[in-house]
Amino acid sequence: MAVPVAPGRWPVLGHTPVLLRRRFGFTDGLRQHGDLVRVYLGRLLTYFVTSAELTHQVLVTRSASFEKGAMFDKFRPFTGNGLVNSGGAFHLRQRRLIQPAFHRERIAHYAEKMAVAVAELCGSWKPDETREINDDMQALAVTIVGAALFGTELGGSAIEESRRSIPVVIRQGMIRALSPEPVGRLLVRGNRQLDQAVTRMRSVVDELIAGWRAEGRDRGDLLSTLLLARDTDGTPMTDQQVYDEVITLLSAGIETSALALAWLFHELARHPDVERRVHDEVDRVLGGRRVTFDDVPKLTYLRQVIDETLRMYPIWILMRRTTEPVELGGVRIPRDTEVTVSPHALHFDPRSFPHPERFDPDRWAPDAAGEIPRGAFIPFGAGNRQCVGNAFALLEMAVTAATIVSRWRLTLARPLRVAYTSTAYPTRLSMTVTPR
Repeated sequence: MAVPVAPGRWPVLGHTPVLLRRRFGFTDGLRQHGDLVRVYLGRLLTYFVTSAELTHQVLVTRSASFEKGAMFDKFRPFTGNGLVNSGGAFHLRQRRLIQPAFHRERIAHYAEKMAVAVAELCGSWKPDETREINDDMQALAVTIVGAALFGTELGGSAIEESRRSIPVVIRQGMIRALSPEPVGRLLVRGNRQLDQAVTRMRSVVDELIAGWRAEGRDRGDLLSTLLLARDTDGTPMTDQQVYDEVITLLSAGIETSALALAWLFHELARHPDVERRVHDEVDRVLGGRRVTFDDVPKLTYLRQVIDETLRMYPIWILMRRTTEPVELGGVRIPRDTEVTVSPHALHFDPRSFPHPERFDPDRWAPDAAGEIPRGAFIPFGAGNRQCVGNAFALLEMAVTAATIVSRWRLTLARPLRVAYTSTAYPTRLSMTVTPR
């Protein structure tokens, strides 16, 4: 069976120019060419999967036949071999060691820290002030993830450095990962920014690890969990492994929740009927008090709003590599072949989500959500490589949104500006905050 080649391929550079220029427009349009489409990153062939059914096979039912792909290989030198980048037996070992940090009891413990951090942010706002909400949400996410990782007593410098450096690592890393090797070496300014950010993070995290080793006690934070973790044979993580997982948790934990929250408030401002339902639910459940871990399951409509925000503003692409010959959609794909899926393209596929450009939380109501195909909604990935911190992120979004909407109403102050790299970034999301 012949697999079509996507339009717009250049000599030598392949589809990289059109990918970086059109991004979502290019990948969203691939479904019209078939469930599998050939896309070239330079000379590197990748099979682009466009259907929910085949995506579910790649990420879940046939996941044993895949490992992390070329994009992760390129990220590994500057973000380490943590859970996001690692594969095989090492990935399974690290996931087993890290999983206890995200058990329900630990997650519940973090809820109070989240609520305190959000309350402090709300307390710093002034009535009718215009705020850059994306900046506020980025700073809040760094504070929350940093406090959970390092604790607030000793981790202040790491939290501050994370706020400065992690966005650079993510954005410049995506550009380098998608660029052919010769082109990547030409990105002088971006490469310099990336290298400097990695060096700064290395210094501050290594200092924290050394301080913990000298003290040697459980401080109740995620760093303690990583350093105290033992494999079945009693082997601990090395300092390098701990560093890699810290950078992974920072990179994954900050971007997803911060961006989702910024977009959530943007969508509430654009949809007064949705905002009103969120306000009514939060007022009824909280009754004017601070949100707790036990309140979150009762905020059912807010969870629908969060899910719809995650649908509309996901990461752009994920890559996998076959470890053996695999048949997908009647096509035999050889071993060591790159396979790409796009959460964004899947989330905007009208076959799974009618009128996908419409912000509609009711598509996540219990009677409707069950109709969504497997593989169509993957904001945190899926299968045995699904983001280990997804429960943490969802809790953070719910606690933050409930706390803010219980006290403030946010309205758009000026036109939105958006930049597109690994996802859609609101580079200027100016909103006026008004007490409720």
